[in-house]
Amino acid sequence: MQNPVILALLGGIFTSFLNLLGALLVLIWRNPSQRFMDGALGFSAGVMIAASFTSLIIPGIEMGGVWPVIIGIVLGAIMMDLTDHLLPHEHFVMGKEGPVDAEWARKIRGVWLFIIAITLHNMPEGLAVGVTFGSGHYKEALEVMFAIGLQNIPEGLAVSLAAISAGFGNTFYAVYTGIRSGLVEIPLALLGAVAVYYMQTILPYAMGFAAGAMLYVVSDEIIPETHIKGHERVATWGVMIGLIVMLTLDVLLG
Repeated sequence: MQNPVILALLGGIFTSFLNLLGALLVLIWRNPSQRFMDGALGFSAGVMIAASFTSLIIPGIEMGGVWPVIIGIVLGAIMMDLTDHLLPHEHFVMGKEGPVDAEWARKIRGVWLFIIAITLHNMPEGLAVGVTFGSGHYKEALEVMFAIGLQNIPEGLAVSLAAISAGFGNTFYAVYTGIRSGLVEIPLALLGAVAVYYMQTILPYAMGFAAGAMLYVVSDEIIPETHIKGHERVATWGVMIGLIVMLTLDVLLG
């Protein structure tokens, strides 16, 4: 049997690679419509919602019961809420959040505020990949890996496009910003796998934690950003298609 930690590392590399592909798309597709991007990011939200339940919450309940998973979900949401309030960052659509007016925060370059926001967004995704591989439940792990990878493509493109719109240098620097946004998933995939592989008792808590963090990001960031430009209906259909794709994948993987 393969080492789950090594598989988690490969899973993190795979999801980061698809983020790279999305970021590189800006080199040949500079002007996708905002309507299309909101629909694509809605698809990402649908994929993450489905993966949270089919690959994390339900298996976690089957392994350890409902309460450890619920505790994990609450802790994951609290962790994302705290980082959202305590770390200065800037979203491409919704603007600045956190203590951006603090003296120490004003010294941070604008581009780093965007990078911090992207990193916070991708943290639960990397953890989800690592936790599911570390659990040894490879069907669910593959589902999460493909889910995160799929939604990383429009995310990578969105980050690169937003970097160009924000005036962060030339196209290649924008691509670099998009690529960098997904790299955090590799070490976090490793961290999640190591934690649950060597401490099996925390597994249902960890699965709930990853799911809660992802669901928080979907509700607090992705869906509001896709609705703010007036494309709510397209974004909502994107969510529905993402859900259907993930449920189909769940059936095909058996």
